[in-house]
Amino acid sequence: MPKSTVEQIRQRFDNDVERFSNLETGQSATMDSPLCLELIATCAAKATPNAKAVLDVGCGAGNYTIRLLRELPDLDCTLLDLSRPMLDRAAQRVTAATLGKVRTVQADIREAEFAVGSFDLILAASVLHHLRTDDEWRAVFKRFYELLRPGGSVWIFDLLDHAGAAVRGVMQSRYGDYLAGLKDTAYRDAVFAYVEKEDTPKPLVFQLELLKQAGFEQIDVLHKNGPFAAFGALKT
Repeated sequence: MPKSTVEQIRQRFDNDVERFSNLETGQSATMDSPLCLELIATCAAKATPNAKAVLDVGCGAGNYTIRLLRELPDLDCTLLDLSRPMLDRAAQRVTAATLGKVRTVQADIREAEFAVGSFDLILAASVLHHLRTDDEWRAVFKRFYELLRPGGSVWIFDLLDHAGAAVRGVMQSRYGDYLAGLKDTAYRDAVFAYVEKEDTPKPLVFQLELLKQAGFEQIDVLHKNGPFAAFGALKT
């Protein structure tokens, strides 16, 4: 089955703004979303306490930036997303939470133009699984490193694949049980269908190795449950 195009992904998110606008539940289809939101915001603030500027890649409705602003008030915030309705909602919510500058950029991280060393923090929540080839993954992680100033850090929460078929099956089953418990089996099947059509997740070990190859140090896994994990790294 051919994967969704960037335009098809954009259209889906254009019509799904409300689901991504709840700071308490986060994105409910992901396991432990509120916990990972909390962990990333707290760890990002502790790791980069003097941050002045954040880039939120695939910002959605702005939840991660808004939560980060509780720890680091008045950051200058650059919100990047494919969806203009998502960006408009994120800008509205983030502007109310900071005295810093708020900029929206409607683009794909693979194509967006930013100056080297523009940011102290990069957030990337539930977005990197839309990357396709290994080369795209390597290029984006390298880009993250280049966009950060020395002492900056990147923080990721995402859907994962697993290297072994047996482990993949166990994690898929756990996720299926979570989705069915959240709503019902029809919802589970619908989520699995769009993951199959739209997403290309990579194993956590693969992504940690890419961070290392890009030049990051102090790489940490904050949390993993089933096929989801939160992790981050520092640029020294």
